[in-house]
Amino acid sequence: MQLKIQPIDIKVGKYKVVLNTIDAKEMGVHEGDRVIIKNHTVLKAIVDFTEDMISPGMVGLYHEVHEKLQKEWTDTVEVEPAEKPKSARIIRKVMDGKKLERDEIYELVRDIVQENLDDIEIAAFLTATYIRDLSEDETEWLTKAMIETGERIEFSTSPIMDKHSIGGVPGNKITLLIVPIVAANGLLIPKTSSRAITGAGGTADLMEVLAPVEFNAQQIKEMTEKIGGVIVWGGSTNIAPADDKLIRIEYPLSIDPHCQLLASIMAKKGAVGAQKVVIDIPTGAGTKIPDIKAGRKLARDLINLGERLGMDVDCALTYGASPVGRTIGPALEVIEALKVLETMEGPSSLIEKSAVIAGMLLEMGGVAAKGKGRELAIGTLKNGKALEKMKEIIEIQGGNPDITHKDIPVGKFTADLTAPANGYILEFYNKRIVHIARLAGAPNDKGSGVKIHKKRGEAVEAGQSVLTIYADKEEKLKEAIKSAREHLPIVVEGMLLEKVADVTEI
Repeated sequence: MQLKIQPIDIKVGKYKVVLNTIDAKEMGVHEGDRVIIKNHTVLKAIVDFTEDMISPGMVGLYHEVHEKLQKEWTDTVEVEPAEKPKSARIIRKVMDGKKLERDEIYELVRDIVQENLDDIEIAAFLTATYIRDLSEDETEWLTKAMIETGERIEFSTSPIMDKHSIGGVPGNKITLLIVPIVAANGLLIPKTSSRAITGAGGTADLMEVLAPVEFNAQQIKEMTEKIGGVIVWGGSTNIAPADDKLIRIEYPLSIDPHCQLLASIMAKKGAVGAQKVVIDIPTGAGTKIPDIKAGRKLARDLINLGERLGMDVDCALTYGASPVGRTIGPALEVIEALKVLETMEGPSSLIEKSAVIAGMLLEMGGVAAKGKGRELAIGTLKNGKALEKMKEIIEIQGGNPDITHKDIPVGKFTADLTAPANGYILEFYNKRIVHIARLAGAPNDKGSGVKIHKKRGEAVEAGQSVLTIYADKEEKLKEAIKSAREHLPIVVEGMLLEKVADVTEI
């Protein structure tokens, strides 16, 4: 059918077109089916329907299709029905509980990357694997397919180090200490990090306070080879692109299939050429991993998958029921981390966790004897070499290497949450603290977040500030205070905190 073009300047993340229901009925296509658009090249797109937005005789082209075809308004193209991709049938095979072959998994991942599947089909695949996990072979093939369908970084030297945290713990700013410690000891560590999805600050959000984080794969390689390490946003590369597309669908479903969790972590590591990897697995109430038993199983699976991929993987089961350090939110966390690098002053939870994981990497990389890694990591902090390396990282990424923790601005609007009575902090609800920080504006408003003055087990006096909320905008501070009143985040001696500074006084 010959149809005239009507551009729709909306990005949808895949090749999609809109047909009037009259034309769709004439062609015999249903919503979610594919059509072929013939121009100088042949392009396959997923179909949406409308009764009024697009007139009969027209085809609406979303931004991605219009950009690809480079056709002007009312130019004509040939549109005809297309078969569903083979991978749609492969997904049905997963739903039926049947094992997949290696080639089927590669075809499925290629179609995900090439935007040949719609969100419903990808959601069906994720849901099926959430209900029935993939086998070890299938998970290995999935990981390799995710690596091979994107960009890869290959270094001429070895070993290449990397670390990853499973997440779920607020304030987990340890990468800002670990990377400079490891790089300062002569090892290469190209750290690609994520932005926050449900948290108050991913590592990329934090590093962006200090320097740009968006670089392509070649730039990451060159910077790492020059100074030993970087801390960049993985989303600006085309490394394991299938992972980002799967995560986008997982989020609204609130699921994270075990096989996909494994593949997601290891594909990103494999794509940057990592050979020695330490994975931080926080466990405890409020984390993704509820207890030590579940943590040990995940660790075994990650180590086994690493062996299949030719990677040496060690895992650290860490305490995750309380925030790391005393700050949550980009600027506040960066201040805390920089102060440790500059003065060795800071929360013991931050220093100890960073030193232990950095120490594991130093031992795996052969620059520290077995059992001496933590000692070397602490020494690298104390002698200033980690600080100097961090300055190099900031500078090569385009930031100011002379910045100190005192130079970083935080939100100018603040409010305190105070203790109603003398006592001890008995409970600390991570998710509520994160929610308060996000309502205050984190991670988008870099100066927003929460500073914690008292943690679990510490004594407090009536009227003493337990935490301070920071916000760049007054209205967001009011929302954060309202949430703190309705969903109280801390328990003192069995009594919920209830006194917050009056909004009218701010």
